[in-house]
Amino acid sequence: MSDPQAKRTPLAVRRRTDWALVLDRARAIIGEYQTGVTLRQLFYRIVADGSLPNVQTYYRRLSNVTAEARRAGAFPDLLDRTSRIERYQSFDGADAAREYIRNVYRRDRTEGQEWSIYLGVEKAGISEQLADWFTKPFGIPHVALGGFASQTLCDHVRRDIERQERPAVLIYAGDLDPSGMLIGEDFAGRVGTFDAVERVALSPEQVTEYALIENPDPEAAAKVARDPRAAAFLHRFGELVQYEVDALWPETLRDLYRTAIDDYWDEDIYRDVLGREAEEREALS
Repeated sequence: MSDPQAKRTPLAVRRRTDWALVLDRARAIIGEYQTGVTLRQLFYRIVADGSLPNVQTYYRRLSNVTAEARRAGAFPDLLDRTSRIERYQSFDGADAAREYIRNVYRRDRTEGQEWSIYLGVEKAGISEQLADWFTKPFGIPHVALGGFASQTLCDHVRRDIERQERPAVLIYAGDLDPSGMLIGEDFAGRVGTFDAVERVALSPEQVTEYALIENPDPEAAAKVARDPRAAAFLHRFGELVQYEVDALWPETLRDLYRTAIDDYWDEDIYRDVLGREAEEREALS
């Protein structure tokens, strides 16, 4: 699990950073996404390019310079799932309401499937991508745990599974660190009704395969060392490390989920449901 770029990191830290060039690269990266991008996802993409070292002080500096550029109208918005205006839906009249209903009408696109598929992810920032890749087009629900899940969320998911009256599978991605290795297992165990659990990321093999960069920041290392699960992780893997799932390229993460989903998904049934949905939407016109 050694970091393939570790020998280059000290040079990256010592060299003077041209933040104008970093911002240009950041704009290009955001332009590659069809969804919103969180600051952390952006940071890991820039780190992967070698434009910045994977150090917390550079993450904070990136936050500052992108915020300054946004205030100047010179940088696109970043995704922030925790801050928004809360407002109820309103319409200009009955015709507008009917048009809205036609546009949002969906059947349960998992109708008729043998399995109930739930996608889990440790990081809330990846929820936007999961929604765009799988929840919106296929109706496959996802749950962003944001760490060890509350019992309230576990109970909610358990009741949702029970309503489906079919076997359920959790397909999960999380960090490779002492807590990240257990968050998905803990969630599945406390939900208690999954018939199968598949972890698609991160693994030590993937760290090597995708040349992921470990977080070398002293603050992060100290946090990992203080983790009550550190001893078990050290015994299992031989070293204390922290690799974040955000470091995977989006296309890679999407394909890892997609490959696992294919084992539980019937495409012909899905297309039949889409056909019925289209007919019913037309009837609302």
